[in-house]
Order: sequence, then structure tokens, then C-alpha cells
Amino acid sequence: MFKQLADPARRSFSVFIDGAEVSARDGETVAAVILRAPPHIARHTPVKETPRAPFCLMGVCFDCLATVDGETSVQTCLVEVQPGMKIERPVGKLRITL
Repeated sequence: MFKQLADPARRSFSVFIDGAEVSARDGETVAAVILRAPPHIARHTPVKETPRAPFCLMGVCFDCLATVDGETSVQTCLVEVQPGMKIERPVGKLRITL
């Protein structure tokens, strides 16, 4: 049996997911923090708007894409969370402007 131990050396701080303040800790990925934040999904697909959650957690798939600090299409499983980060989950159908 595995038991997760709290590490007091890991600093706790806030990030913002879709405008809501969420607690995070040093060493966590953005995807891990997204999974804790209701509604516990990373994004909606751009065509059918199906909810998706991070799948591979190692950068092979693209189910964890989000906008992080203004940069779009970030694979959040590959990015370590930083204090004050602004994370936006994509919602709605993909719209292309010409």
C-alpha cells in the first residue's frame, strides 16, 4: 500500500484556472492542478465539444492542451506550475477567422 506523505518543504501557492484561484505546490504539473479543479477536465474538443482529461501525462497525446499565461496550445502535462499562473481551459467550437 502506498501512502502519500505531505512534504513540508514543498511551497504552496496560488494559480488561476478560468479565473478561479486554485492551490498548487512546487513540483506539480499544470495538468495535475487542472485535474483537481472542478469540473476536473482539461478541455473540450474543438468540433463536438466533448470533455477530455489528460490521458498520457507524458506529452504524447494532446488531451491536456490549454492556454497558459497567454500562450495557446500548451501541453500542460509538460509544464511545471508557477506562482500566479493564469490557465484557461479551451471551451467551445473551434472558430477560424480569415
